Amino acid sequence: MFYAGLDIGSTITKVLIKNERKVCTTVIKPTGAEHRRLANEIMDEALRKLNLTTANISYIVATGYGRINVPFADKQVTEITCHMRGINWLFPSVKTIIDIGGQDSKGIKVDNGKLVNFVMNDKCAAGTGRFLEVISDLLGVKLDDIGEISLQSTRPTNISSICTVFAEQETLLQLSKGTSIEDILAGIHRASASRIHSMVKKIKIEKDVAITGGGAKNIGLCKALEERVGFPVIVPPEPLITGALGAALIASEETKKISKEELIEKQLKRRWEAVTFFDEKPTKG
Repeated sequence: MFYAGLDIGSTITKVLIKNERKVCTTVIKPTGAEHRRLANEIMDEALRKLNLTTANISYIVATGYGRINVPFADKQVTEITCHMRGINWLFPSVKTIIDIGGQDSKGIKVDNGKLVNFVMNDKCAAGTGRFLEVISDLLGVKLDDIGEISLQSTRPTNISSICTVFAEQETLLQLSKGTSIEDILAGIHRASASRIHSMVKKIKIEKDVAITGGGAKNIGLCKALEERVGFPVIVPPEPLITGALGAALIASEETKKISKEELIEKQLKRRWEAVTFFDEKPTKG
């Protein structure tokens, strides 16, 4: 039996297919404006990699920012629950999860595989991937490179304001003073880590700590967060797919709650919906 998790984030969309024993395949793509069409296309790509069709998938769970726009999903689950489940499967010892996405960041507290508490920043770009993207554009540096560059700093500058607008102004001021890009980026990462740490400590940070989301791919940000929390953090091999993994794990559990006849009916319904969907004109959202 195969199970699928589809995570439509604000900037990146991920699909993961697993069986009872292991993860079989993943696909990661940028999130566009047409969520429904993207959901179909990315699922189709994952299925082709395994030579499967939607009829082979027993259950599909959608999560993330655009989870309501997955027409073939059997269930929608919040990304907080799915990230928690995915990390708990990978690292059962983790008690605190810091998820740094493109448009928001979250702190998730776990106890014995159960969600205990969470806190979320979704009102301000500060402490998110978008904040770092703005600064990288301002400095003319590729977003994928800013983490490594920041580690070359010898005298990190002090960025006093973490508000994106004011941080841009401070960055320009530091450039006018001749401050190196390395030192500016180190200061930016420290400021971002400080903002994230202040949010997550509200739910009490305990070992082990894992970082997920696109921010976990930034070695400079991870290092700055380690300095803030005071001990090493765990970064999954692919930190973007933990939400999709959690969704697939939940999908596996859901199949045990329904009859074989209901499973077959769901599979046939999804196959028909997928075929008819591509005959329609694309719609945004």
